[in-house]
Amino acid sequence: MAFTGRSTLARRDDESFVKFVAERGTALLRTASLLCGARSDAEDILQTALEKAYRHWNKISTDADPEPYVRRILVNLTVSRARRWRVLREVHMPSPPEVPSASETSTVELRGVLIDELRRLGPRQRAVLVLRYWEDMSEADTAKMLGCSVGTVKSQAARGLARLRERMGSSVNTAVSRG
Repeated sequence: MAFTGRSTLARRDDESFVKFVAERGTALLRTASLLCGARSDAEDILQTALEKAYRHWNKISTDADPEPYVRRILVNLTVSRARRWRVLREVHMPSPPEVPSASETSTVELRGVLIDELRRLGPRQRAVLVLRYWEDMSEADTAKMLGCSVGTVKSQAARGLARLRERMGSSVNTAVSRG
């Protein structure tokens, strides 16, 4: 009997990994894009996160949902990357964001401004806001995902939202009044 290097269990795990990526890859890429700011960076970080998850795929319980595990890897990679590249950050000029015109596309334009301002936040605040409000996770789930206390999630969310409101100013009020 020759050893092929792969067991039946490994093939089944490979298939479940491929199925997971096919089903949840788009949502994970969207989360990574919001965490990173740029789609190309998000694709790189997601690929690295999936590679790390794949290395430990056979250790993840078949009863457990692997998505929180992969999201945690995404957040950790994003925060680590931000720390390494802090020196090379883009320097922004102190000018307020442009106020969207009263056009049919003002909501899309406001969303672009919001995402630009979200990119300017620190990695932890950005992670808290993305997980809490984009991914609609509870404070407890967000705290568990980030490995911090619920109080830290609350304070980071409050500070991040305050900074977004301050930077966006009248852009938010204009969009809300158009409702």
